[in-house]
Amino acid sequence: MPVDPLHRATNTQRSTTSPPTGGSRASAVEVRRSTRRRRTVSAYREGDRTVVLIPARMSEAEEKRWVTVMLDKLAAQESKRVLGDAELTERAERLSEQCFEGRARPTSVRWVTNQNTRWGSCTPSEGSIRLSHRLQGMPEYVVDYVLVHELAHLLVPGHGPRFWRLLEAYPRTERARGYLEGVVAADRLPHLPGAREE
Repeated sequence: MPVDPLHRATNTQRSTTSPPTGGSRASAVEVRRSTRRRRTVSAYREGDRTVVLIPARMSEAEEKRWVTVMLDKLAAQESKRVLGDAELTERAERLSEQCFEGRARPTSVRWVTNQNTRWGSCTPSEGSIRLSHRLQGMPEYVVDYVLVHELAHLLVPGHGPRFWRLLEAYPRTERARGYLEGVVAADRLPHLPGAREE
């Protein structure tokens, strides 16, 4: 479904909800149901909230699913503006404060193009974090998860129980891992001859 920031629905019913935990930068989601809208769903930012436009006949379950889909689409569009290394460092510092009370202190955080089999890496002895350029354009919560994962390695080098307990501080860990697993699975699918790639 296209994200249509210019469309405004008429004959609408409105409801406002909180976004999924750890979700988009907007503080609230307003769902507007329209009797004129038959199948399309669209979303746009309006100040400090996200407006999602859906057909009036949608069930609550469909509404919930589409709100999640549209928040992810908007986040992905916004992430297409590639963060520079300085912005990535600021983001890592903010996440360290939020998740680890500022205890994880990287000396450098940067994008690299030579990591094609992993999403990120960390050298705890140097305090350096490197993120694969393949993350660029993915939703913010996915990039944030990889940053939090690598920040956690500054505190616990291995992948033991203590490490995974640290990651519980990031509320979208499971969702981000699912997203990345989906990307890996899609890369393994055979491409059908003559199939058009968007």
